[in-house]
Amino acid sequence: MATRVVLFDIDGTLVLTGGAGARAMLRTFEDVFGARNPAVEVPFAGRTDTWIISELARLHGYPHDRVSLTRFRDRYLIHLAAEIVQPGPRKGVLPGVRALLETLATREDVDLGLLTGNFEGGARIKLEYFDLWKYFACGAFAEDAPNRNGLFAAALSRLDAVGRPAVAAREVAIVGDTPLDVGVALSAGARSVAVATGSYSMDALRTSGADAVLADLSDHAEALAALGAER
Repeated sequence: MATRVVLFDIDGTLVLTGGAGARAMLRTFEDVFGARNPAVEVPFAGRTDTWIISELARLHGYPHDRVSLTRFRDRYLIHLAAEIVQPGPRKGVLPGVRALLETLATREDVDLGLLTGNFEGGARIKLEYFDLWKYFACGAFAEDAPNRNGLFAAALSRLDAVGRPAVAAREVAIVGDTPLDVGVALSAGARSVAVATGSYSMDALRTSGADAVLADLSDHAEALAALGAER
């Protein structure tokens, strides 16, 4: 069955922010919890911002609840807006992304959405900086679920809310750069396209069970075929 919805991860899949997100996260941790230079003992790649904050707080012995998480998010967005404009290593839109989004955006038979561990405001800051936010009608974000697998149903619900036709899981492709992105697709029964533009190799992504693994999205024929969205 042809793909009718493509859900994209952001960091390591669409863009690299040169470390802006991590810098903003650690600055905010100091503001909210009072810890200077908290040891980064938790992996960020593929995790939701909600999970990262909760895990950092737990490891450092700080109480955290919905109120402190909301406070953290609001402060983080202020820091992220300042950090995103700073130079950093490997910063930019990843190969083939902009042209692929342009192509998919013209397709009446394909809808685009986000499935990302970013807070919604953080996703917007990052993608607006790179002029990519305009391609996405909606998405699922860190506020929707603490772990990534919980984001799939939220993403489809948001598409329904903006008037997109209902789809079965097998008509959805998830594009991401980590085994956790692949895991969402496996759990939901969706198609998984993994790109080795983040911190995982092609071999590691194949081992995780992705339906297709690409070095990047620069070959559009290859990318569309991997997505199951070729004409």
